[in-house]
Parts: sequence; structure tokens; C-alpha cells
Amino acid sequence: MSRIGKIPVAVPKGVKVTIDGDTVTVTGPKGELKRTFSPEMGITQEDGKLVVTRPSDAQQHKALHGLSRTLLSNMVKGVSEGYEKGLEIVGVGFRAEKAGETLVLRVGYSHTVEVAPEKGISFTLESPTKLKVVGIDKEQVGQVAAEIRAVKKPDAYKGKGIRYAGEKIKLKPGKAVGKAAK
Repeated sequence: MSRIGKIPVAVPKGVKVTIDGDTVTVTGPKGELKRTFSPEMGITQEDGKLVVTRPSDAQQHKALHGLSRTLLSNMVKGVSEGYEKGLEIVGVGFRAEKAGETLVLRVGYSHTVEVAPEKGISFTLESPTKLKVVGIDKEQVGQVAAEIRAVKKPDAYKGKGIRYAGEKIKLKPGKAVGKAAK
């Protein structure tokens, strides 16, 4: 079993944590996040650190213990540093543009695909083929990046499409023409 739940979460300077029963609010320089945790988990703040405790060693409590600690850690990191997920666009003529806050994708369709940012999310373009999804909520950043990737998933034969930064696509071989053709 993982021992992640036992590790206290350090709260950096400039971050304020408010615990109100099952609801934890974390406020920092980048914004504010609020989440309701399982009532079975005990969350306390001691000496600038957040500590999560579980009532027993039952399997369900062990799982909730690690999950709750990780979610708290993600909230603290999000409001202090923020999260970003990089995307790359591969293909001839494929590119991204910004029209105000909206992301406009040209990825081989007869029309452009517009993606409006959700509240708390912003897009930054490094080049026409590289973009980043930026926000304070790790879950939301990952979800928006996955939705953008789903607009045009990487092709298994040529590798064209939208992929995560650094993602390796294993390309399938094309038709085998050789001995059979006479």
C-alpha cells in the first residue's frame, strides 16, 4: 500500500487554507480553489502543514487517505504555481490561432474548430503549432487539454493531428507491397 497519505502537505508563504468541516478552501496568488472531501477523512492544519488522517485501516479508508492528500497537494500547488499542459500540432497546414481568448484550430477539416476557454483556463501560443493550456486546477487543465486533443487525434499511419508535448506516437506500417505483386 502507498504511504502517500501520511506525508504532510507544506503550505508555502502567501497561501491561505481555510478548513470548514468537509470543505477546504485554498487561496493563493494565482486564485482560489474550493473542494469538499469525504467526511470520513480528518484534515487539520498544524505548523504550516496540512495533515490528513484516516479513521481505520480499511481498504476504502486507505484509498481515500492517499486521494485526499494528493488532491490537497494539487490545490496548494495550483494556487501558488499553477499548472500547464503543452500540446503540439503536427501536419501540413495544421495550425492554431487566437481570436481574443478563443482558440481557433485549423486541423484539416473544411471548417475551423473554435475552443472557448472555461472559467479559470487560458491558452498561450508559443508558435502556430505549439500551444499550452494554463490554469490553477490540475484536473480542469488536463480535461481541457484532452478535449482539444480529441478534436484531431494523432493518425496511426502518418502521425498527423494534435498530441501532447513530448508524446511519442508509434506509427503503423503501411501496405506491404513486395513478393505478392507480380
